[in-house]
Amino acid sequence: MVQKAERVGSPRSRGGKPVGNITRGTTNPNRMRRLDRWLAGPQAWRLRAAVDPLVVDLGYGASPTTAVELFERLHAVRPDVRVCGIEIEPDRVRSARALERPGLSFHLGGFELPVAGNPVLVRAFNVLRQYEEADVQGIWSLVQSRLAPGGLFIDGTCDEIGRRVTWVALDSERPLSLSFSVRFGSFELPSEVAERLPKALIHRNVPGEPIHAFLQAMDKAWLDAAPLASFGNRQRWTGMCRSLHDAGWPLQDGPARWRLGELTVAWEAVAPR
Repeated sequence: MVQKAERVGSPRSRGGKPVGNITRGTTNPNRMRRLDRWLAGPQAWRLRAAVDPLVVDLGYGASPTTAVELFERLHAVRPDVRVCGIEIEPDRVRSARALERPGLSFHLGGFELPVAGNPVLVRAFNVLRQYEEADVQGIWSLVQSRLAPGGLFIDGTCDEIGRRVTWVALDSERPLSLSFSVRFGSFELPSEVAERLPKALIHRNVPGEPIHAFLQAMDKAWLDAAPLASFGNRQRWTGMCRSLHDAGWPLQDGPARWRLGELTVAWEAVAPR
């Protein structure tokens, strides 16, 4: 069900109510591992450099499992990290509080981020997908306004067990990049990840739109790299990424991430027209 975020038009919650709507809240353990690996890897410098290592898991769902996993993974990067799980459904918050510990807490709220301080990382996964495309820019702007200097907002989507994942990374001013992360063997063509594109792009995968052109380029490069399949899909994916880079697509990562089934491209190359 697509839900319209009617209150997102105001930078403050109306009448003290959280900004947003209750979503389905479905989740599974380890579903966010691919994004968490990216946050604890190439983006870990943001957490290490933060004056206040505050992280928000926005809309963690019916179970707090993925928020707990995020805390444990980022705790290894910075032991004094503070992860705040935020949910708009009161019963979900009440249930999650049994798992609180030093550095991990749960709060009732929405896109207004009802926590003290400005987060260096905000993760909202499978949340905006349940809103209307017209609401995305307002939601982005509201969350961006709360980021700490050097902070990052991640708006992403994945399948039920985290085999196909995409996310947009935004700083306080603009979208920066679009990332893909896939499990090898879970697809025949890379463009199959289109069903998990973030809300800002999922309806734009049509001829004439940049994201469509990029997915088509991925498929062509993947097919052209078929001779590398005898060395494994890891080598084939890396060959695909090299071809995209050589063709002029502004990829922002390199072989170390490609070998994990990741690929990050500059937002300007795939942004909606």
